[in-house]
Amino acid sequence: MSGKIIESVLVVGLGKVGKLAAILLHEAGYRVSGLDSKTHGDVPFGVRKSDVSDAKALARAVNGHDAVVTCLPYHLNLGVARAAHSAGRHYFDLTEDVATTQAVRELSASAKGVMAPQCGLAPGFISVAGADLTKKFERLRSIELRVGALPQHPRGLLGYAFNWSPEGVVNEYLNDCDVIKDGKRAKITAMEGLETIVIDGVQLEAFTTSGGLGTMCETFEGKVSNLNYKTIRYPGHCQLMSFFFNELHMRDERKRAGEILVNAKPPVKDDVVYVHAAVEGRRKGKQAREEFVRSYYPLGIAGESWKAISWTTAASVCAVLELVAGGDLPSRGFLKQEDIPLEKFFRTPTGSLYLKGPSSVSVRE
Repeated sequence: MSGKIIESVLVVGLGKVGKLAAILLHEAGYRVSGLDSKTHGDVPFGVRKSDVSDAKALARAVNGHDAVVTCLPYHLNLGVARAAHSAGRHYFDLTEDVATTQAVRELSASAKGVMAPQCGLAPGFISVAGADLTKKFERLRSIELRVGALPQHPRGLLGYAFNWSPEGVVNEYLNDCDVIKDGKRAKITAMEGLETIVIDGVQLEAFTTSGGLGTMCETFEGKVSNLNYKTIRYPGHCQLMSFFFNELHMRDERKRAGEILVNAKPPVKDDVVYVHAAVEGRRKGKQAREEFVRSYYPLGIAGESWKAISWTTAASVCAVLELVAGGDLPSRGFLKQEDIPLEKFFRTPTGSLYLKGPSSVSVRE
């Protein structure tokens, strides 16, 4: 690792994604330590048992590393970001929360290292893939980004399993969504704009949810007529969730809503992650459309099978860290996901995982 900007990494939160992120970084040659509220005897690196609310313990842990990756629920990330900022360390997170990202951005103005929130799947990889497609056009008309993490073998009317944070999912379904509409930035209601989408012969639906675009609206304002993000689900899901949140008034009880949904639809091992980015615009005087479409399934990594949602999220944040460590991305200030070159992302050891497995790519003019 000699000569790297980052040689040692603290991974905070060793849940479904954090544990894998730490393993991937360890296998890539980084000196890794974990910080978690529980002990972990089954990992090839040291783990400190501590509560992130213990500011002194958190500061000590952060100070011993070049970079911090937090895989905590969104409402716990800001404390870690402040600790990394105070210590002058590089910071990476997976948050989809807009307010948390804005607070991290404010810290980045005086940061000695890079501050890189939103390094997961959506926001995160989908922004990298979508922005890459835009480079092939002289003039942009639309950017459509779609992502869904679903059970491979759905049962029941919802056709869903909570393999991701219930808090995050509830927020995505209820918070207003950033878009560009008719060339102007705007806010629209979540769970609207229902559409049919087909990937690998599977009929799905997609509807607006919040947080998935990250900073894309800011970056592409004035450059594209329409930009939006939608979550992919099995048909019928949106109508049922709208009934749950609106007619049963569960939007007023978000914590309880998450508890009810997880109890009804617990996690499953056999999942699939759908990624669909589509860009339309003018190229060589003609209207054209390009798409990046993938279906990702569980992978065997380090002798263990990992869910698709776990490895796609962990691989994304690790790839971004590797690019910063190698000098391929800025090492200071705020990092936008759409500024990350997709080709370089794929060339990293962890980013290359995205090239494995079944996929479909199509180009239409």
